[in-house]
Amino acid sequence: MKKLSLLLFLLVAFSSEAQRAITPSDVYKLKSISDPQVSPDGKWVAYVLSTPDSAKDKSDTDIWMISWDGKESVKLTASKEGESKPRWSPDGKYLTFLSSRYETKKSQIWHMDRRGGEAEKLTDLKYSIDEYVWSPDSKKIALIIQDQESKDEEEKKDKTAKPILIDRYHFKSDGEGYLERKRHHLYVFDVETKKLDTLTSGDYDNQNPVWSPDSKKLVFVSNRTADPDRNGNTDLWVMEAKKGAPLKQLTTWADSDTNPSWSPDGKWIAYLKTQTPEFDIYDQSQIAVIPAAGGTPKILNATLDRDVSAPRWAADSKSVWVTVEDDRRSHVTSFDLDGNKNIITTGDRVFTGLQHGAGNAWIAMSSDPMTPFEIFAIENETSRRLTHVHDEFMKSLSLASVEAFNSKSKDGTTVGNFLFWPAGKPKDQKLPTIMWIHGGPTSQDDFSFDLIPQLLAARGYAVATVNYRGSNGRGLAFSKAIAGDWGNKEVVDILGATDHLIKTGKADPNQLGIGGWSYGGILTDYVTATDPRFKAAASGAGSALQLSMYGTDQYTIQYETELGVPWKNLDKWMKVSYPFLNVEKIKTPTLYMVGEKDFNVPAAGSEQMYQALKSLGVPTQFVVYPSQYHGIVVPSYQKDRYTRYLEWFNKYLNSDKLNEKLPPKK
Repeated sequence: MKKLSLLLFLLVAFSSEAQRAITPSDVYKLKSISDPQVSPDGKWVAYVLSTPDSAKDKSDTDIWMISWDGKESVKLTASKEGESKPRWSPDGKYLTFLSSRYETKKSQIWHMDRRGGEAEKLTDLKYSIDEYVWSPDSKKIALIIQDQESKDEEEKKDKTAKPILIDRYHFKSDGEGYLERKRHHLYVFDVETKKLDTLTSGDYDNQNPVWSPDSKKLVFVSNRTADPDRNGNTDLWVMEAKKGAPLKQLTTWADSDTNPSWSPDGKWIAYLKTQTPEFDIYDQSQIAVIPAAGGTPKILNATLDRDVSAPRWAADSKSVWVTVEDDRRSHVTSFDLDGNKNIITTGDRVFTGLQHGAGNAWIAMSSDPMTPFEIFAIENETSRRLTHVHDEFMKSLSLASVEAFNSKSKDGTTVGNFLFWPAGKPKDQKLPTIMWIHGGPTSQDDFSFDLIPQLLAARGYAVATVNYRGSNGRGLAFSKAIAGDWGNKEVVDILGATDHLIKTGKADPNQLGIGGWSYGGILTDYVTATDPRFKAAASGAGSALQLSMYGTDQYTIQYETELGVPWKNLDKWMKVSYPFLNVEKIKTPTLYMVGEKDFNVPAAGSEQMYQALKSLGVPTQFVVYPSQYHGIVVPSYQKDRYTRYLEWFNKYLNSDKLNEKLPPKK
């Protein structure tokens, strides 16, 4: 008995010693799983797996599939170019995907015969395919293709590039660059004859095509107002899937109607409809259903003040399924046609990417604070994990504990937050604390795996994430509270959470840091210009002189809606530009970062603050990631970014104590 006890003790001790802290180098080990699709017979789930490649310094995407019972996993593609958007033909004969693999220079549809064999190219078009959808009878495929120069013109690499002609109100976009009048149009491809017919034309974008159950019609989304760039309108349009067929406008709401889903019985189309008629980034879409033949839409979740996802019909056409964001959680929920709600999944976790499976089965992506996203099956209102992509890697790590907590701001507002506590640190110890602020602002910190707070906590910091006003998950009024008044209530909420952690003995008031990316970087600038307590800051892809952002980024319509044009509303613009205009109040050593090609929050926002602090003698650095957009995707740049965070905070937040060796996890 003593020998057995000793053996168990040694096994536990060995297991504890084997675990280690997560590090920036682990970006090369973290995979990403996405886009699950169930086969028509319900026996397999295809999905995309993205794997970082340190040698090529990029991520490679491949198509995998896993059996419905989760017992068998198969890698289907392995080309160096990568594959995406796996889709099953409804007759079950083929699995298709998009790729520019091998000699193909444009993204085309490839198909794999379910009976075996190599993938073959199904389409051979001179333009890349952005989106595609199989018809229910498996005879045709609807395509979305963007207008482009001819193939011959594009391949004249030795010629000087043409000047870019701009004549649009909305003229730039992150990841796309300067926008010409190249629109996305709808086409239909005949699988047997390989014939391609053009369905839409004109100076309009067309997206989200969905087939009718009888394979005769398509519903899609388009903004066909006089000047689509100047408003947030999109409507649902229906047409026969034939060249030259007339278009029928199904919805007429002044703002956004999106994400159509045709009921299996062909009678209804469900979609997302905004609540306010003007362009509003804080708006919260509702689930609407409208007769497929036209009529008055009906709202299914009129009494639910929460964000919902793209709708999906149940097989019997009697209910619509979505995921609902609700105070740090996101769960699968169904609504019948009378608006009665049924919450399908529960617990401290999030679900997203809901897709209908075979029969009454469903699949979705799900994550919790200790596990990155995996694929889950949902049967009989019970969820079951299918994939285990991250198990081997995650079991080697000693992660920070994650605890939800609420704080109260000075105006009485209750705010929902998270506290990441370093593994092995006593809970009654005050720690240097970093407030890590999410972007958006219309998103939320939730019960899913969050890499950056874990990396910071692994170095001994307590890390808090704050769902300040402007965030999702708490209703429309909570999100819209900051409209036209940036850097006010959000800062009050962040400081309220900071004070709560100090009062409860978690945060060392003399060792506070703050950071974030995008709107999180913007709020970092607002906070350091407001409160001198923060000893270190990391502002990523942020801005402070908001007046200078007009016309330099992609948000002109939002600016004019919320603040008005600068030449008529200068007071408002100056008010929200206070971090730069009060830069002499900032004493916090601040690290600035940005992607070189960022058109979301251009480099000027960080450059101005870096230059100002440099002129004032406040410690600062500025890091630019070459050829990167708003999101940093090159693995070595991701590692560099995380390493610089740690080095910067360690330099200014009591690094001697933090570098002490942490005890092993028990």
